[in-house]
Amino acid sequence: MKLLFKQRFFSWFDSYDIYDESGNTVYVVKGQLSWGHCLKIFDRYGSEIGTVKERVLTLLPKFEIYEKNNYIGCISKEFTFIKQKYNIDFNGWHIDGSFMEWDYTIVDSHGNKIAEISKELLRMTDTYVLDISKPEDALYVLMFVLAIDAEKCSRN
Repeated sequence: MKLLFKQRFFSWFDSYDIYDESGNTVYVVKGQLSWGHCLKIFDRYGSEIGTVKERVLTLLPKFEIYEKNNYIGCISKEFTFIKQKYNIDFNGWHIDGSFMEWDYTIVDSHGNKIAEISKELLRMTDTYVLDISKPEDALYVLMFVLAIDAEKCSRN
């Protein structure tokens, strides 16, 4: 399953549209006014289905992940010099990134690939392609990509 993740061009808060391979909107992400990033995820019918919320006052960036209102895990950046690396407190997953921070791979505790994420270059806004092995993991992969994008945004 492939999803196209596009940041909206003119928006006061972080907002994104996520499309399937046919160009249909699958998810809409809207940033909320808060201390730190807070991103609400809505399905195609407008129902809130998830939240990515930045923890503030931490040594390294951390984001809490909620499915509806239930806490399901946390993503935290590891201290590294060359490649970007993130730990996920969810199903034993972890994320490895490329040196230029354009490509990421999410794998489970056995090394099985959950998803590959690649940033499309030469775009006016952040645009990622999410290649997800199992459709039932799409929301979780999206949440982790949102956290990584928000972390990168905070650094710049």
